[in-house]
Amino acid sequence: MILLAIAARNLVQARMRTALLGTAIALVTGMLVLLMALSSGISNNLVEAATTVSAGHVNVAGFYKPTAGTSIPIVTGLAALRADVDALVPGAERVIERHRGWGKLVSETGAVQVGLSGVIAADEGDLFDRLRIAREAEYVEGGRDEAIGDPRDLALPGTVVLFVTQAKRLGVRVGDVVTITTETQSGATNTADVRVVAVAKDLGLLSSFAVFVPKQVVLDLYRLNDDTTGALWVYLDDIDRADEVLGVVRSGLVERGYNVRDHEPLPFFFKFETVRGEDWTGQQIDVTIWRDEVSFLTWILTGFDVLSILLVGILVGIIAVGVANSMWNAVRERTKEIGTLRAIGMTRVAVLRLFVLEAMLLGFGGSVVGAVVAALVAVAVDAAGVPITAEAAQAVLLSDELNLSVGAAWLVVSVVALTSFTTLAAAIPALRAA
Repeated sequence: MILLAIAARNLVQARMRTALLGTAIALVTGMLVLLMALSSGISNNLVEAATTVSAGHVNVAGFYKPTAGTSIPIVTGLAALRADVDALVPGAERVIERHRGWGKLVSETGAVQVGLSGVIAADEGDLFDRLRIAREAEYVEGGRDEAIGDPRDLALPGTVVLFVTQAKRLGVRVGDVVTITTETQSGATNTADVRVVAVAKDLGLLSSFAVFVPKQVVLDLYRLNDDTTGALWVYLDDIDRADEVLGVVRSGLVERGYNVRDHEPLPFFFKFETVRGEDWTGQQIDVTIWRDEVSFLTWILTGFDVLSILLVGILVGIIAVGVANSMWNAVRERTKEIGTLRAIGMTRVAVLRLFVLEAMLLGFGGSVVGAVVAALVAVAVDAAGVPITAEAAQAVLLSDELNLSVGAAWLVVSVVALTSFTTLAAAIPALRAA
């Protein structure tokens, strides 16, 4: 405690140097916290977008091949498969079905290629809660500055929910009618007119090609019967159990006599060419988890994390050099003080501890201030809902708003890391002082 008190007084005495170094440490810590908050925000957006648009926590889908050279992303025998999945995952929060299709949306002024998600409105309460309805002014010039439409109207036949980017390209608003054109498996062209009942805010790259329509629209377009679906999406009480449940479902379906494909951590549309080139006919079940269906987006998180580590590493290196320099200067300036301390009985080890404690206090104080300020800034920015107007940035950040997520664990890690680096940087000057 005596050494701690002396170290604190030495920092106060050299207040100018302490303030400069402390500010630098606080800035680096703050940057580290903000980068981690942004990375966490992107990760949360990825999970939300994936489990809203592209996948459940666990997905039971498949491919049907009427001939060896064709592949259709549908599951037949839906009723029996649904019963088996329900039995294999008794603790699931819910199991829903999503039909899949591809087509072109055509309006009077534009057209856009889309992936069709056929939904059963009665089962999609969570989807409707997650979709954020856009203000009309966001996609129509001169539109009303209020959210228009209700996605629950997908319960009505011949309806569609778009995202902002699609509504802009098509030049439509809620209430307008657009036409879906698609090609059936027999090669014939089929069309359906659907009315826009809501326009949702973009969810980044995933929402750029996804629209929601009633299940019957997809069945009619592809002339399918009611005992088919695109996929069964299983939602769990804990998404971290997805890998465990994947194994249970795969082994359980094999035991029940289903032809189950080997697990490939890829989205279903990446598997078309592989499946088409395989020599078999009939039905194969494909079981994946949410992470597999958006694996083509993981480069965003990986790239951002690598850049963050490089940037913070460079800044920490600069801080370490600054702290070491400062401590060397302190040793030179305080030669008489060190001599006096040794003369009145302080041991070499105690002198070493004194200088290490000074660096530790400096690092801890600066990093705590930086972490707290950065956390407050992150919370304020997230609450403010700062809009992202650039489409490229929306695609990368997977949102049309800047989302930052601060966790207590990351704050502790930041403080411990910067305090440790500062302390280590002072080790050699402290040894010289001793």
